[in-house]
Amino acid sequence: MASPAQAPSRPGTDPGTSADTAPQPGPAAGPVPDPGTPDTAPSVRHLGPNWYAAVMGTAIVANAGAVLPHTSPVLHIAYRVVWALSALMLLTLLAARGVHWVRHRDQARRHLLDPAVAPFYGCLAMALLAVGGGTLAVGREVIGEPAAVAADAALWILGTLVGLLCAVGIPYLMVTRHRIEPGSASPVWLLPLVAPMVSAALGPALVPYLPAGQWQAALLFACYALFGVSLLATLLVLPLVVSRLIHHGPLPLALTPTLFLVLGPLGQSTTAVVNLGHAAPGVVDATSAHAMGAFAVLYGVPVMGFALLWLAIAAAMVVRAVRNGMGFAMTWWGFTFPVGTCVTGAAGLARRTGLTAFDWLAVGLFALLVTAVAVTATRTAAGLVRGHLLAPPRPVTA
Repeated sequence: MASPAQAPSRPGTDPGTSADTAPQPGPAAGPVPDPGTPDTAPSVRHLGPNWYAAVMGTAIVANAGAVLPHTSPVLHIAYRVVWALSALMLLTLLAARGVHWVRHRDQARRHLLDPAVAPFYGCLAMALLAVGGGTLAVGREVIGEPAAVAADAALWILGTLVGLLCAVGIPYLMVTRHRIEPGSASPVWLLPLVAPMVSAALGPALVPYLPAGQWQAALLFACYALFGVSLLATLLVLPLVVSRLIHHGPLPLALTPTLFLVLGPLGQSTTAVVNLGHAAPGVVDATSAHAMGAFAVLYGVPVMGFALLWLAIAAAMVVRAVRNGMGFAMTWWGFTFPVGTCVTGAAGLARRTGLTAFDWLAVGLFALLVTAVAVTATRTAAGLVRGHLLAPPRPVTA
C-alpha cells in the first residue's frame, strides 16, 4: 500500500508529461526539516494508516490457508503462527497509531485531508476484521473456542463500525474538503468501500454462535446489506478507475501495485456470497436458503472469471513498471490481501460446485499470495531497520 512518505498524492495526469516520469508531489509535501531537528529521525509522526495493509496482508495468509482443500498438521501450525504474528502486528500498530494521534495531531489531520492518504483508513477496518476472522478460523486451536468467538465478535463489530464510518466519511471528505483533479481516480479509492464487504464475508461465521431465530436471521441479512453497500459503491468507483487508465495512461510506477486492489471487491464479494449461502440453511426457510446457495454460484463464478482477467492485466502492468525501474514501496502490500480474497473465493466455489478446478485455482493463487507476502514483508522489515519507511517525506522537486 502506498506510504504517505513515498506515494504521490495524485497520479501523473498532466497531458504534457509522462505518468511514469512526471514529478509527483507527496501527500505530506513540503520542505524536509533541518537535519538538526528531531523530526528527521524515523518516528511515528510519519506512520500513516496505510501500514494497516501489512496486518491485512499477513492475516489473510492464515485465513486463506484455513479454507484450502489440501492441508496437513505442519500447515496448520504455520497458519497459527501467521495468525499470532498478525494479531501482534495489529496490537503494535494500534498502539503506535494511538501515539501518532496524541503527539502528532497536525500530521493526522493532514492525512485525513489528503485525498491520497485518507482512503487508507479503510485498511484499519479490514485489519480488525481480518485478524478477528483468523482468530475464529485458526486461533481457536490456540486460545479455545469461547475466547476465539468473543474476540472475533468484538473485532467484527468494531471493524464493521469503522468500515461503515469510512465508507461514509471518506467519500464525504472527498466531496467537501479534498481537491480532486480530473482524471486522478485511483484504485486506492476502493479501500474504504471494500471494508463492508469484508464484514459481509466474515460475519456468517458468527451466525451459528447466536441464538436461533431472529438473532441469526438478523446477522445473516445484515451481512447481505453490507454486501450491497460495498458492491454498489464499488460499481460507482471502478468505472472511474478504468476511465483514468484508458484516457491518461499507466499509473506512476510507485502506484502500479495498487491495480491489484481491484481484486479485493471481486474476491471478497465472491467469498461473501458463498459464506452467506453456506450459513443460510436452518436460519431462513428452505426456499430462501436454496436461492441464496444458487446466487452464490451464479454470482461467484462470473465474478471470479473477471477477477482472473483483471489479475492478468494488473500483472502485465506490474511487469511493465518493473522494466521501467519500479522500486519497493509500501504499495507492494497491495499484492497480498486482494489475492488472498480470491483464494477464499475460489475455495468457496470449490466447496459449492464440487469442481476440482476451483480447488487447484485456490492452491495456485495461495502460492502467489505466500510469495507476495514473503517478499513484501522482507522488504518492509529491511526498510524499517534502515529507517527509510518512517523517514520524513522528501521535498517536491520540479
